[in-house]
Amino acid sequence: QVQLVESGGGLVQPGGSLRLSCAVSGSIFSIIAVGWYRQAPGKQRELVATISSSGSTNYADSVKGRFTISRDNAKNTGYLQMNSLKPDDTAVYYCNTGAYYSGSYYPKTWGQGTQVTVSS
Repeated sequence: QVQLVESGGGLVQPGGSLRLSCAVSGSIFSIIAVGWYRQAPGKQRELVATISSSGSTNYADSVKGRFTISRDNAKNTGYLQMNSLKPDDTAVYYCNTGAYYSGSYYPKTWGQGTQVTVSS
């Protein structure tokens, strides 16, 4: 059974940084893709970034140049480094594992989410 545990969320001032972690167990981490989604109050859940098993990355336009997704296969952990944070980045951030089909990412297993609040 695949399990994901996120950590690293919290309260940060605008312009600040946070790094989210996603520890994965119960799967061969090196062969799976990892994604991060977020959901702000009153809004639909949206894709933030994905990283394939080979390290290829994709980002939502709203976070390009500010967020970096990465993975450490030796630690079975995925990361989301978030810089230059804005109040609009406030949301619950969810890690997931999944796969790519025909160029699109399909999440399969989700973590519990971690709150990120950007406010002065």
